[in-house]
Amino acid sequence: MPIRDAILSEFDHEMISTRQTLDRVPEGKGDWAPHEKSMKMGRLAGHVAELSGWAATIVGQDSLDFRAAGAPPMSPTVMTSHKQLLEVFDKKTAEARAAIAGASDETLLGPWTLLSGGQTIFTMPRVAVLRSFVMDHIVHHRAQLGVYLRLNNIPVPSVYGPSADEGKFGG
Repeated sequence: MPIRDAILSEFDHEMISTRQTLDRVPEGKGDWAPHEKSMKMGRLAGHVAELSGWAATIVGQDSLDFRAAGAPPMSPTVMTSHKQLLEVFDKKTAEARAAIAGASDETLLGPWTLLSGGQTIFTMPRVAVLRSFVMDHIVHHRAQLGVYLRLNNIPVPSVYGPSADEGKFGG
């Protein structure tokens, strides 16, 4: 089995739960945060929505310098509306899926480097970066977003099993 098929199976599964979670994020709560050091809900939801899009960069480029000298700073996604949030997620997820589906084993086993201002943060095989820096990162922040939903009395969707709100699998 090509590596991409194993990655896509997991990617598709995680994106279903991620979209269900993003679908619960309400408008009008974008500035809400559980603590002064926490991301605001609109930024956290935007981050979750944009994260899958990193897969296209990881597959299509050898590296990314997110603070490259002379380049404008990266502009993070912040939720402006429920519609915008889901549109960003759907677009980024489709781009990511297409990039992964078109990747060879040779590409996925090849090195990829994350830099900041020309300094290497890490270099790993693309497949490891897709798993950790994209999917695990999404799972982490999706869970964080689930806590934000709970603290705002918004039903949390089932992800890996029943939630206290749904009491069943699959929403």
